[in-house]
Amino acid sequence: MLLKLTALGALGYVGYQYYQKNFKHEGRAAFARGQGEEGATHQVRDSGPEAMRDKTARSWDKTDQASDESFPASDPPATY
Repeated sequence: MLLKLTALGALGYVGYQYYQKNFKHEGRAAFARGQGEEGATHQVRDSGPEAMRDKTARSWDKTDQASDESFPASDPPATY
């Protein structure tokens, strides 16, 4: 029984290490490399799809860009 638990623990550890190496993304999802400072209390990224870590599913139009530039302001951009 103890041998089975040890083998299961070792398999779990190897699986976790594999996940860390191959699937875990570095940094935050909203930030591309070089965006945001580590340890800063207010994390703000530049606007635009090039400042995001992941590629967008579609091309951005003027409305998408204006909305991203105005975030987190409460008023919508004037280009609507």
